Amino acid sequence: MKIIVPMAGRGSRLRPHTLTIPKPLIPVAGKPIVHRLVEDIAGVLNQPIEEIAFVIHESFGKKVEDDLIAIAEKLGAKGTIYYQNEALGTGHAIMCAKDSLSGPAVIAYADTLIRADFDLDTTADSVIWVKQVDKPEAFGVVNLNEANEIIELVEKPKEFVSDLAVIGIYYFKDVAVLKNELQSVLDNNIIHGGEYQINDGIKQMMAKGMKFVPGEVDEWMDCGNKDVTVETNSRMLGFLHNDGINLVAQNVKLENSTIIPPCYIGENVILINTTVGPNVSLGNSCHVQNSTIKDSLVQTHSHIKNAVLDNAMIGNHASFDGNFTSISIGDYSVLE
Repeated sequence: MKIIVPMAGRGSRLRPHTLTIPKPLIPVAGKPIVHRLVEDIAGVLNQPIEEIAFVIHESFGKKVEDDLIAIAEKLGAKGTIYYQNEALGTGHAIMCAKDSLSGPAVIAYADTLIRADFDLDTTADSVIWVKQVDKPEAFGVVNLNEANEIIELVEKPKEFVSDLAVIGIYYFKDVAVLKNELQSVLDNNIIHGGEYQINDGIKQMMAKGMKFVPGEVDEWMDCGNKDVTVETNSRMLGFLHNDGINLVAQNVKLENSTIIPPCYIGENVILINTTVGPNVSLGNSCHVQNSTIKDSLVQTHSHIKNAVLDNAMIGNHASFDGNFTSISIGDYSVLE
């Protein structure tokens, strides 16, 4: 089994946090988004992962590439890097990894997290992962027949088709079939919204009678902008806490301070006269003094004092001193 992860650009909606690190590598509950994503997919597949191929922009740099390779290797897989230097759509991104498009594979976009517990139907030609939503008109949805097979993909339907939204994760029994159809899309310059789309390849597979079925996830969490990323961090902390996973490093130093779970507290964190939690992530080597923090995400090596933070997101190596509340500051920022 392979996992193909198109990572697109850095993530403009999450600036300034993505100026120095691509969005999929921002930690949620102490672990990069893309790391959590591939771990969760591997858990659903319940089979060895042979290769994880990441499609990135060449400007991401060697450190990011090394980090991605390390993520693959932690799961016992080979890590491969491909480049998409022009934003030409999902279909084009997948085809940038065409040398890895053979055999059974999952394609997953790297700005989402899931919680799922279902048996993958490996007899189907493809499984499209979906989540029941309250406002299907805002999403791409699947249309099912009486046999619970997907017969149509409908983008933002004005009239009700179904309430099962496509979340951007797909299984293909042989991804080479999708590769052939996407090559046809590219060769015939089939463009929607100015881009080459995976849906056009899927529609061609459906037209040839291939079997598509839904795989419904229990939770679907977005990491598109600051507010939803902070919310996703809170939800993920709750799930991990309920799973009985220890989220607080043993060498955290507390001085007249309290941690209200669920919280992720990294290595070498120092808390002085501070209350942290619930729903807070503090990365490695953060120092917090005379502060109250809840429902917030702070990355590594940041110093915070005299603060009351709620719904805050703070980057790496930041320094914050003040009474601001709902904030979003990036790496190496200073507010005094």
